[in-house]
Amino acid sequence: MGKVKQSTSARLRNYVSEFGSEILSTDGFVLFCKVCESKINFEKKFNVSQHIRTEKHVKSAKRQKDQVQRKSQQLLTNQPPKSDFNKDLCEAMVAANISFNKLSNTIFRSFLEKYTGKSIPFKATLRKGYIDDIYNQVMDKMRIEIGNNQIWVSVDETCDVQGRCVANVIVGILKSDCVGRSFLLHSEELEKTNHNTVCKVFNKAMTILWPGDIMYNNVLLFLSDAAPYMVKAGSVLKNLYTKMIHTTCSAHALHRIAEEIRGQFNTVDELISNMKKIFRKAPYRVALFKSIAQGIRLPPEPILTRWGTWLEAAIYYCENFQIICSVINALDENDADSIKKVKLCLLKPGLENNLAYIKSNFQVLTMAIIKLQTKNQPNTPNT
Repeated sequence: MGKVKQSTSARLRNYVSEFGSEILSTDGFVLFCKVCESKINFEKKFNVSQHIRTEKHVKSAKRQKDQVQRKSQQLLTNQPPKSDFNKDLCEAMVAANISFNKLSNTIFRSFLEKYTGKSIPFKATLRKGYIDDIYNQVMDKMRIEIGNNQIWVSVDETCDVQGRCVANVIVGILKSDCVGRSFLLHSEELEKTNHNTVCKVFNKAMTILWPGDIMYNNVLLFLSDAAPYMVKAGSVLKNLYTKMIHTTCSAHALHRIAEEIRGQFNTVDELISNMKKIFRKAPYRVALFKSIAQGIRLPPEPILTRWGTWLEAAIYYCENFQIICSVINALDENDADSIKKVKLCLLKPGLENNLAYIKSNFQVLTMAIIKLQTKNQPNTPNT
């Protein structure tokens, strides 16, 4: 079978593909040199190669390259220099946790312009031109301070107000004679919460800290909660960070014990849950409580995700059981279903004994949780 002759348009496309679309172009009938701005004889491939080697084409290509370089240099030199005032303003607002949206307030802008004598930038200017510089500056300081020190790493995942899963990575310096400084290194939204995503965010944080080469042997401790995916992530990461020890949070473990205690005392749990409802958005009942139980704070509103608050509420009812009974008996059970449920709880035998048992045996847990949470935190001055 004879060789099939290639069509003209196909040949021209092959020439453009072989020599580069930045040099040649075609409409399917004519081969055009962009550099020389002229047509090329394309009867043979040799003709195209010969044209590209001609002195005219070489000089035109060099002239075109020089023009591109001059334009890029001109663009760089024409960029206005960054303002030190804008940078300092950006750094101050970030440090004080002031939203950039405040710069849109006309009164605030007028105040700053009046007393600084400077032109105040808009929020977009700071976000596009200065926030990256502040971030890089902070990261450089962090890397310098950590240096070659051995570190601990903590990863925790939580949900924000929009329901997004966000992982935060905190690192701290390990010192033998004192408590080392800790830093928030990285925050990232996770598509899913499992051991794979935790391992990825852990490794990404280490590449941010050591962009050149990760110091695997300097990571000695991984601290997390006791969630199963965190435990699995710790076992996987130890294959890379061979000197690392994974341990779960002691305060979180105590909170798990407190949750188990709550599950064993259903009547106490029902009392705490409904007492919280009675005085919420009820000014008349609050006033009645304050008139009967003078000098006693309102019943606590424990949040189950806040460690130890349920136990603290149980201890409160143990210490003020009789006066709480007097307040509840003064309320009309027809006013709210929660009042009726609390009155039924108070009639159940053993409630007061259970509250006393919880206080005498488990109050130590609340004190231990508070001690662990506030350990090594600086004392806040009285205001």
